Amino acid sequence: MSEVHHIQHVVVPGTFDPVTLGHIDVIRRARKLFPYVTVAVAESKTKRGTSRAFTLEERVAMLREALAEEGLVKGVDVQPFTGLLVDFCRQVGAGGVVKGLRAMTDFEYELQQADLNSHMAPDLESIFVMSSPQFTYVSSSVVREIASLGRGHERDLALLVPPNVARCLRERYAPAE
Repeated sequence: MSEVHHIQHVVVPGTFDPVTLGHIDVIRRARKLFPYVTVAVAESKTKRGTSRAFTLEERVAMLREALAEEGLVKGVDVQPFTGLLVDFCRQVGAGGVVKGLRAMTDFEYELQQADLNSHMAPDLESIFVMSSPQFTYVSSSVVREIASLGRGHERDLALLVPPNVARCLRERYAPAE
């Protein structure tokens, strides 16, 4: 009979450019399941051909503020990281990676990543959390597009991002005077 392994610490990785309410939902749910969650903000300059709207430092600060506003600070830490996710997980002592899935396309991409991570770190578990129905259409790229097209007012962003992120988006994409 195999020994049951209880994971105490997981990493929720992402670029969070910007953090959305869907991201917050995944972090909240991961925290319900595990005693300690490290939110790992990836430095990566691009993701599937898109450029970054916010610097690594800005994304970490926005995420920390959003989690504080949501009351998600106990047992949750936000850290920037560069390099391989498996190395970061070893560095912080995490036994699992939690990823949110919105659609089948997310699953295909994340399964490839999980398989690669499993090859490099067989003891690192991959845990997939399905998106809550109200967030299936929310993505950072959609948020950036809406904000960049001048739709960055409260009504349009309130259902997509935390209030502090909406403020940052309005500032970033404000029309030049």
